[in-house]
Parts: sequence; structure tokens; C-alpha cells
Amino acid sequence: MKRSAGLLLFRRAASGIEVLLAHPGGPLFARKDDAHWSIPKGECDPGEDDWVAAQREFSEELGIPVPPGKPIPLGDAKQGSGKVNVIWALEADPGPFEVNSNLFEMEWPPRSGKRAEFPEVDRVAWFSLGAADRKLFGSQRPFVAWLAAELDGSSG
Repeated sequence: MKRSAGLLLFRRAASGIEVLLAHPGGPLFARKDDAHWSIPKGECDPGEDDWVAAQREFSEELGIPVPPGKPIPLGDAKQGSGKVNVIWALEADPGPFEVNSNLFEMEWPPRSGKRAEFPEVDRVAWFSLGAADRKLFGSQRPFVAWLAAELDGSSG
């Protein structure tokens, strides 16, 4: 079974908790918004530790190092495809940065025989927990609820 690992940054803003989400790059998502954002994540290599994969994917997709801090395991959830996402949360605000994502290649335009490269992530943004619930792909929405429950139960 394929696994993806990711890292959900959160910060405490005047209006409440905010999470950092990534918008997928490439022409298929260019005009899509609600229900098309993602937690920065990617596939684990065979035998790779999930937390190691989460850190690697975060850095590859955003182009910045993982900020220091203590990760909070949020658990895992299965996508419709059967792939399992395992996600950690980390309280950190890396400040302003320019996304410098790794690239992927695909045939574009479709059936043209031409190949083009696109960034895996074209932009990131901070969202309130309510807005994140609208923006995220459906299979990733439980992680926002789990983060909220974790923070409600914490003393910090």
C-alpha cells in the first residue's frame, strides 16, 4: 500500500489558529481553488521512515527547510485511491518566503506528444481552520479537525 507523509504548519494569529496549505501546480489545477489545496506531502520511498519522508517532502515542495519545533503526530487517513496519508503538525511561522518547488513533467497539451515541466506547488497561503476545511481536498480534511482537537486538549 502506498503511503504519503506530510507536515501541516500552524500558527496562532490574532483571529485564531491558521494552517499553511499548498496549491498544486500545473495546468490541471490552475483555475481550481476550493477543495483543491493540500497539506505539503508526498510519497514515502520504500522502507523510508514516515517522519523523514514528511520533512523531505515539505522541503521539496516549498523550497524551505522544516522549521525547528516539536512535531505533533495527527495520525493517518486513507484516500479514495487507497493511498494512506500520514501527517504531523508543527507550530511555526517561517515568515514570508517565495515558494521554490520541485518540478514534475507531464504531457501538455494533452495528446500533443509534447512534454512540459511544472512546479508541484505554485503557491502557499495561511488559512483559518474553517477556511482550510473548504480549501483542502476532502481526504485531507480530517487532519484539520484532528489538529483542532489536539490544540483544544493541550495546555499551550
